[in-house]
Amino acid sequence: MSDYQAPMRDMQFLLHEVFDAENLWSTMPAVAELIDKDTADAILSEGAKLTSAVIAPLNRNSDEQGATWTNGDVTTPDGFAQAYQLYCEGGWGALSGDPEHGGMGMPKMLQSFVEEMTQSASISFALYPMLTAGASLALSAHASNEMKQTYLENMYSGKWAGTMCLTEPHAGSDLGIMTAKAQALDDGSFALSGTKIFITGGEQDLTENIIHLVLAKIPGAPEGPRGISMFVVPKFLLNDDGSLGARNTVTCGSIEHKMGIKGSATCVMNFDGAKGFLVGEQNKGLNYMFTMMNYERLGMGIQGVGAAETSYQQAAEYASERIQGRSATGAQSPDKKADSIIVHPDVRKMLLTMRSLNEGGRCFSTYVAKQLDIVKFSDDNQAKQNAEQLVALLTPVAKAFMTDMAFESCGLGQMVFGGHGYVREWGQEQLVRDVRIAQIYEGTNGIQALDLLGRKVVANKGQFFQLYFDEITAFIDKNAENEALNNFVQPLAGALAKLKAVTELILTEQSRDKNMVGASATDYLAAFGLVSYSYMWALMAEKATAQATEDFYQAKLYVGDFFIARILPRIDGHIAAIEAGSKSLMTMPEGLFNYNH
Repeated sequence: MSDYQAPMRDMQFLLHEVFDAENLWSTMPAVAELIDKDTADAILSEGAKLTSAVIAPLNRNSDEQGATWTNGDVTTPDGFAQAYQLYCEGGWGALSGDPEHGGMGMPKMLQSFVEEMTQSASISFALYPMLTAGASLALSAHASNEMKQTYLENMYSGKWAGTMCLTEPHAGSDLGIMTAKAQALDDGSFALSGTKIFITGGEQDLTENIIHLVLAKIPGAPEGPRGISMFVVPKFLLNDDGSLGARNTVTCGSIEHKMGIKGSATCVMNFDGAKGFLVGEQNKGLNYMFTMMNYERLGMGIQGVGAAETSYQQAAEYASERIQGRSATGAQSPDKKADSIIVHPDVRKMLLTMRSLNEGGRCFSTYVAKQLDIVKFSDDNQAKQNAEQLVALLTPVAKAFMTDMAFESCGLGQMVFGGHGYVREWGQEQLVRDVRIAQIYEGTNGIQALDLLGRKVVANKGQFFQLYFDEITAFIDKNAENEALNNFVQPLAGALAKLKAVTELILTEQSRDKNMVGASATDYLAAFGLVSYSYMWALMAEKATAQATEDFYQAKLYVGDFFIARILPRIDGHIAAIEAGSKSLMTMPEGLFNYNH
């Protein structure tokens, strides 16, 4: 099968045409002098070369060999260390880092494309630098200047790695019940004790040091999530001159044996009085961690699109080459014993579903990344406030809907291959296994749905939703007389009206039916995601219709038409489920769920 090739043309289309990034960046003093169109394209080009030529060839062996654990030490798959070295030498770990500490300061809109390329090439590999970038972001936002100077440069360079240590065996989504403790020491540091699980890259052989960001409670802290603090716990303590000193008392007790991402070490980490250093203020650790989590949750959505893009590329080539049966309209390849399977409507439906979801997801992730850039770099206070609200509203959608659609896409890619999709040599079954985790970690998609509806819509009585609704409505109004966009704008307007109506229904009913939010959340997120993708397709179509004589733009419109005709109507089923209320979910007695009763 074909090797992965980054979808450069689509990325450039989004960056330069749909979102007009150069004009946006020119209004942001912090990035205006750092980047222009040529610089952005050069970065994308180099990222494409690295991911396709260096990282992607490692993916299959990383699954077959996996990460291994021996007496507390973890060995990554063959080739990972060398690829990681090249990744770091290219400065990719510093791409969006703080320039004051060795970072390049590039915007998230650009970084998100490099993330997608790396995830497409190998999710297992991509997770190591991804966690380091997230930990660096949290430190950059909340650590003291002294702590930043101590850690960030070596983390940006890839010399040191970073992790996030949240989950415990008994405490996953409900971090308020964690038991990890941090006892204050006379020298101002803390002794951390406890066990953390599901720690990506908690131990590995890629870097000389690992900087763990650990959530724990200081004795006497308030109960629940209000009493959580964040600590830096290095694998190796540092001498006064910054060199590596004694090994800290944090160890990897084992690694998980998983369904997928086998080249990524998912560790059980034991902290036995390990020396740690408080980040920021006491009892604000969960707030600090969410700085990283917002970026990481968007990163999960990008991870999904990355895997689904690889699946599509392989499936589209296979469908063009595999011959089986004849077209219903007559032989399309009379010189062959059969036609290629791409002539069959069901195969085309699978491929177009994949592509429409992938390209819609890529556009949506770029849109959310744009909001993050406005929050970080804009000098316009009103624009920053609006972007903050949109980020809060859309982050759970980016994480959950994008990964749900990516899992569907990878499953369809496997189906295009038929029986060959189920065997290892073709790579599709690995993609299905690898991408499944994206729906689970960083908060399961069910938790994301509750966050969207409960916290981001109901809790503020639809304020954030109204902001997004008004933006989409303004786009619809602007293009009301644009006949070339009728196929996109009118269905978008209808879907948006349905979403608005069901939002108002939930806001009304939730005070009467306490289970309304929980019963509606996943369907609401799906409906919200469909409207968002429809908006993205309308934005892309607006640019594509102006140049529709070129193949790229023609294809964009064909795929967009398919999304509107075949995927957007799913919204009606989700809304009908919401309107049914919670009764059918909650009336059956708990005991009847057990067949043996």
